Amino acid sequence: MSVSPSPLPLPLPLSAIVTRLRAAGCVFAEDEARLLISTARTPAALDGMVDRRAAGHPLEHVLGWAEFCGLRVAVDPGVFVPRRRTEFLVTQAAALARPDAVVVDLCCGSGALGAALAADLEPAALYAADIAPAAVRCARRNVAGAGGQVYEGDLYEPLPPALRGRVGILLANVPYVPTDEIALLPTEARVHEARVALDGGADGLDVLRRVTAAAPQWLAPGGHLLFETSERQASRAVATVARSGLVPRLVSSEELYATVVIGTRPDPGPGSRVAE
Repeated sequence: MSVSPSPLPLPLPLSAIVTRLRAAGCVFAEDEARLLISTARTPAALDGMVDRRAAGHPLEHVLGWAEFCGLRVAVDPGVFVPRRRTEFLVTQAAALARPDAVVVDLCCGSGALGAALAADLEPAALYAADIAPAAVRCARRNVAGAGGQVYEGDLYEPLPPALRGRVGILLANVPYVPTDEIALLPTEARVHEARVALDGGADGLDVLRRVTAAAPQWLAPGGHLLFETSERQASRAVATVARSGLVPRLVSSEELYATVVIGTRPDPGPGSRVAE
């Protein structure tokens, strides 16, 4: 992303900010320094932002936003930061969705996936849900422009019952890190993102099993469930989708190091269609 430093009188020279960030382990210290300078509204705010970044806070939390699929998505402290690899999931969903599809974004975090898909598709309706109150507050800001509705609760539980059997695209960016591997995550994620957004249970697939088990009840005929997983979990994830009665397909991107599973609800006949 190309940014120009603001005309703020800097509390430290640019070179000093870069040096401080580099010493804190920021690999792209110069780019980050320019982003911080362009975002800060006052010299005092910039000083505080540099302090937080040097202390290990995720850059996106410090800035208050992340770039995702060409959008500037608000990301509050504690909320899961959308990863660039997840743009591949959105691309796959956009290729499958009808322009007037009903879209649901489960485990929505900041709402980045739903907001990005809505910007591309202009769906008939966009709904999102997350169990974390901070994520729900953040997602509401990000999907407001698309007229999206965000609900607080566990997976499908808070969604309007009228959506059953009508969802054309079901995005589920479920947590898939095995519990015992949480301690191996980078500090930025392990300390500063909600654990509920990371921990997928003993084998990383606990939340996925719950999502896939109920997905056929919510998807329209021919509708699609899409979620991200790791390469080593992919075969088990595909089997989990198949057991739910959906038809699984695995797609991947070497460039983004992304693995996505697509589960499609069978269309029972030529007269059926993805509901609006």
